Amino acid sequence: MITKKIKVQIKNGLEARPVAVLVQVASQYESSIYVECKDKKVNAKSIMGMMTLGLIAGEEVIVSANGDDEENAMTDIVKYLSAANA
Repeated sequence: MITKKIKVQIKNGLEARPVAVLVQVASQYESSIYVECKDKKVNAKSIMGMMTLGLIAGEEVIVSANGDDEENAMTDIVKYLSAANA
């Protein structure tokens, strides 16, 4: 299992479209992937769960991945959340 603290760089935060893209990215992997913010931890493959976080640009989250492809999953999630123009 790997975890990483990430600052959300998506300029409008995680609104409906960016959440949908994040869920698509996470769903490509077999690993369990979770995003944690404040006192909430949700499955990154759940669009409804991710929407409940209401993440805004500049907010810090903790992403965790656990499974055979966790390294690749973490790389892609970090790349997406760190993209200022996503």
